[in-house]
Amino acid sequence: MSERHPIIAITGSSGAGTSSVTRTFENIFRREHVRAAIIEGDSFHRHDRKAMRARQAEAEADGNKNFSHFGPENNLFPELEQLFRSYGETGNGMRRKYLHDPVEAAPYQQEPGTFTAWERLPENTDLLFYEGLHGAVVTPEVNIAQHPDLLIGVVPVINLEWIQKLYRDKNVRGYSAEAVTDTILRRMPDYVNYICPQFAHTHVNFQRVPVVDTSNPFIARDIPSADESLCVIRFANPKGIDFQYLMNMVKDSFMSRANTIVVPGGKMELAMQLIFTPFIWRMMDRRKRVLHAI
Repeated sequence: MSERHPIIAITGSSGAGTSSVTRTFENIFRREHVRAAIIEGDSFHRHDRKAMRARQAEAEADGNKNFSHFGPENNLFPELEQLFRSYGETGNGMRRKYLHDPVEAAPYQQEPGTFTAWERLPENTDLLFYEGLHGAVVTPEVNIAQHPDLLIGVVPVINLEWIQKLYRDKNVRGYSAEAVTDTILRRMPDYVNYICPQFAHTHVNFQRVPVVDTSNPFIARDIPSADESLCVIRFANPKGIDFQYLMNMVKDSFMSRANTIVVPGGKMELAMQLIFTPFIWRMMDRRKRVLHAI
């Protein structure tokens, strides 16, 4: 952790909804004039799309049915930890981009599914912001979770997570339901071993819980709307959190445990704004004091 060069990390599985949390932070950064160095977790995959397909085919031919993007063999965990360490110490480090589609790839004149070249982060940023699969990974070789100053987990109940993934991959990326289901099954061991354990290290967890029937996510036609959900927000350390203020500001919210508040799903973004804006204020205030003291 670093007062001069703070780090915020959003971690969650594919289909968890981390991108919606990222949009909330982008709004806070814009409003509070915070200059963030943005890191996309996909850019720390080990293989590009074409190479990953070839490696998966090889793994399946060898009898490995659980080859996935979630595990350490297909990700650059040491490089990600080095980035976090380097940024915390110096305010800089190396990053690249993963080009998901033709729109992202066009400015670089590259194929979709490829990486850009490694480059240094912009100079004089106020903080590092990571969003991806592995912001809190701990293995015998790396401890990425120790570096962020604010670590946020986004983890909807698993049926909802699958519904969101199925909907996105079928309707946005053009995959069949069978292909998406196969991906979910293939990833399950790495999901259990490398995704779930991260949420024991996060400072705040957001878990969206639908209040409609999601018993069979593989036949769901629509994602339950925000108004058809509740959002459970758990703080690892509730000291300093003004729960009474949050309940006054967010109508129909309530506390389910001493460190947990439940808000209507449609008010999740408002709750994030109320919770995280003071975090950003404190981060930037500490950073200014430290820099002025040098």
